Amino acid sequence: VGDNLKDRFDGASRVMVDNAGSQRGPAGSKKNRYNFQLQPYNPDHKAPGKMDLVYLEQSPNFCNRNPRLGIQGTSGRQCNVSSIGVDGCELMCCDRGYRAQEVTVVERCACTF
Repeated sequence: VGDNLKDRFDGASRVMVDNAGSQRGPAGSKKNRYNFQLQPYNPDHKAPGKMDLVYLEQSPNFCNRNPRLGIQGTSGRQCNVSSIGVDGCELMCCDRGYRAQEVTVVERCACTF
């Protein structure tokens, strides 16, 4: 299920709402109250199907601080060099580069030899 949803997310298309057909008149019923068309934002793309994932607006840039939107940005955060996930330096540092720091931790253990 997760892989299927991720594939749809990666293939999502931006759309605009064309509500020319949503006039509520004497013929308008509750059944047809959502009678609008999703048109592709890019006219060269085909219209989305019933099972396609779509979005209306671009997401804000989460890399840079934006107090108006409550976005803290990613500058100064610690990242995981070996991760390819959202905590990885590749994504979190937004191509700004990063400084690697190696830390050695000495711990006492209850080892017996």
